Amino acid sequence: MTSPRSTDQPAAPSAVACVSEHTDLPPLLTGWRRLWTRPALMPYVRLLVLVLAVDLVAAVALLPGTTTPARLDLTLTAAALNLGLAAVIRQQHVVNLLFRLATSAPVTWPLRVRASLAKVYHLGGIHAGAAIGATAWFLAFAATALSPAGRDALSGATLAVIVALAALLGTIAVLAIAPLRRRRHDLFEMSHRLGGWSTLGGFAVLTVLFARDLAPSDPWSAVLAAPATWVLVLVVVCVGLPWLHLRKVAVDVHTPSSHVAIVRLHHEPRTFVGSSTTIARHPLGQWHPFANLVTPSRPELRLAISRAGDWTGSFIDSPPTHVWVRGVPTAGAGNVGKLFRKVVWITTGSGIGPCLPSLLAGAPAHLVWVTRSPEATFGPGLVGEITDSLPDALVWDTRARGKPDLVALALDAVRTTGAEAVICISNRPTTFEVVEGLESRGIPAYGAIWDS
Repeated sequence: MTSPRSTDQPAAPSAVACVSEHTDLPPLLTGWRRLWTRPALMPYVRLLVLVLAVDLVAAVALLPGTTTPARLDLTLTAAALNLGLAAVIRQQHVVNLLFRLATSAPVTWPLRVRASLAKVYHLGGIHAGAAIGATAWFLAFAATALSPAGRDALSGATLAVIVALAALLGTIAVLAIAPLRRRRHDLFEMSHRLGGWSTLGGFAVLTVLFARDLAPSDPWSAVLAAPATWVLVLVVVCVGLPWLHLRKVAVDVHTPSSHVAIVRLHHEPRTFVGSSTTIARHPLGQWHPFANLVTPSRPELRLAISRAGDWTGSFIDSPPTHVWVRGVPTAGAGNVGKLFRKVVWITTGSGIGPCLPSLLAGAPAHLVWVTRSPEATFGPGLVGEITDSLPDALVWDTRARGKPDLVALALDAVRTTGAEAVICISNRPTTFEVVEGLESRGIPAYGAIWDS
């Protein structure tokens, strides 16, 4: 099914031609400005490198010439501080606060400023950089502890805990490497959760043992005086808080096709445009975030889950009657649309889910939805809701019209609608292609960065 506007669109091949004919398109950037648009140099990566650079400078400035006890204390404290930063920047309430601050800028501010603020969702790079830094600092701590002078100062029990923690942190870091994480995401997730909990427990034990070894006359005063102790408390709060919101929620699952499930939750959290809810079939199983599909006309919480792996496939094939919900609705990339006077949403398949809250809430936006057999895949109810609310939307049926050039469609939509930015919700390769293709012409573009 296509909207009234889309029925008059040309076939897929001419979508590229019609855009290339326009002479008023923004020219391609050159030099460093063009280079910064590469996915390998996106703000997420730059923030990661910045955190590691700060750690490196600190190591070069502070470590040379220190005694073994001082080096042990310094490296353990630095590892704890990095671990704390990694936990805080991922805490749901902190994420929501940062998004609220970044997106509170009025649309009268210069576009360059608002476009930069919209990159707030790249702050996950701080988490990755701090996590790598924590691992590196702890390995330095372990190397010092296992040196002859370190072995003389520490007990066998302390050394055993240090070795176990070093091995655990190293394993978590290896499984978090992007290519391995994408291939074995389930293993990555379990290692992060169970390994993270084990790391916190190990750090708590190590803090006490370390203080006992270095200050045997008054170990508890040493524990309370250690910065690592209070960082550990902060990390425990950040990690534990979402679990205080754990609840089992009844759901109704509608599967219009074998590709997608529309899930209605009998649960009414305080959702907002551009937020997601994290669900699981079992509290100790896999947790997955899905965009909240909320509309003013239907005061209920819905999620669109597409087949994208074993977990989602099982969910669609064997729909549950209940799911577990953890934490609070959390802001994501789609939340940044409020920074712009008008936004073009480019989406494929079930990526329509994260778009709908903004679109159906009446935000000034234009939709380009590229999908296969919309009604057969998503059901006439959802497609009708979209086309009734957005009569100017372009719904491109790839089964009938083939696959279009999404960058060309986005450029044409920006030119014809006067939009200030583009948000792309699609798979990883397509999102990176669209975002880079637009940013290389100086058009603000945003999309998920797959950092978890």
